[in-house]
Amino acid sequence: MSQPDSLDAWLALLETRHPSAIQLGLERVAQVRAAMGLDPDFPIITVGGTNGKGSTCAYLEAILADAGYRVGCYTSPHLLRYPERVRVGGLELTDAEHIAAFAAVEAGRGGIPLTYFEHGTLAAMWLFRRARIEAAVLEVGLGGRLDAVNVFDADCAIVTSVDLDHQEYLGDTRAAIGYEKAGIFRAGRPAVVTDPDPPATLLAHAQAIGARLLCLGREIRVEAGEGAWTCRVGDRVHAALPRPVLPGEFQLHNAAAAVAALSVVRERLPVSALAMRAGIARARPSGRFQVLPGPPRVILDVAHNPHAARALAGNLAARPGPGRCLAVLGMLRDKDAAGVARALAGQVDAWFAAGLDGPRGLAGDALAERMRQAGLGEVRAWPDVAGALQAACAEAGPADIIVVLGSFHTVAEALKVLSGAGTA
Repeated sequence: MSQPDSLDAWLALLETRHPSAIQLGLERVAQVRAAMGLDPDFPIITVGGTNGKGSTCAYLEAILADAGYRVGCYTSPHLLRYPERVRVGGLELTDAEHIAAFAAVEAGRGGIPLTYFEHGTLAAMWLFRRARIEAAVLEVGLGGRLDAVNVFDADCAIVTSVDLDHQEYLGDTRAAIGYEKAGIFRAGRPAVVTDPDPPATLLAHAQAIGARLLCLGREIRVEAGEGAWTCRVGDRVHAALPRPVLPGEFQLHNAAAAVAALSVVRERLPVSALAMRAGIARARPSGRFQVLPGPPRVILDVAHNPHAARALAGNLAARPGPGRCLAVLGMLRDKDAAGVARALAGQVDAWFAAGLDGPRGLAGDALAERMRQAGLGEVRAWPDVAGALQAACAEAGPADIIVVLGSFHTVAEALKVLSGAGTA
């Protein structure tokens, strides 16, 4: 059978080939990795956690780049185009390069079935090896222990936070989810944890395998000042660090995760104080409290679980103004829509429920009904994000803000509308 000749055709094939979009387990991925000879000769920092992974990867990528390294960064999901997931030297790769990588994985897998994410993870590592990168930053897709990224041993593994999400795969408690996320740790290697209250299961697993555990509030300490902050990692002091562009004290935790990881791998990846400060100052991950100028101002945030929504609510509370806050919410059907809405109830004056397409998408009227049952009062529904956002923009005054949240899909659709691509 002939192979696809475009990136879109490859992605369409991968989306439909495997009977399950998510199939946790490393055996199949490990077999294909071995067949392809994918044995990285560069340091790897793996980043897991319920929330904060994308921001932490952005800090790591920026700091390492400012230190002069050729960095490969693999993140997911993407907002607008698949090449956002794989960057080398801060740049996306061409469609032709991705096509070549997918073809290489296809040749290596034989008859072994792979999911979309598994195929993409192996393709990313193939691209990194071909580009001769000097360091890799890998974001876990889901969980950790059985995620495809975990087929590659991390020189340092980070868990940013542990909360309820993807319960159908990871379990219904923080204890169960913490154990899954701890699966990215390795014996004798640094394990950085910046959740302020990590589950005992996560700590116990790290200790049982002999990982070098560094925890926020213990080996890692954050001292916040007015315009700068200090991160202490063991007996090393990283002082006069700039505040991240993204607001919220929890962003200091994400930045501290990056600082701590680079501090403990400094023998393989030495980083100067200047590069540390410059990288933190310029890291700007898309879709995380991304403020677009108005009027009205629009804030894009991929928050899709109550933990992330609480952080978003804190950021909104810290930006008081005379206007109202209008929220465009679109979510997947397997997410806790009621919990997200309740977390933001004190900050939102009007709700616009937006439907999302796809097999996992939740219709606008069904989302509105979930929110009403959660006690949110009046919620207006639209079949898609474009309609909900356009209605919110029409209603908003010059001093109002519009917050778009609930999913990467929601933010992506909003970006299309705001750039003109989604308007009629």
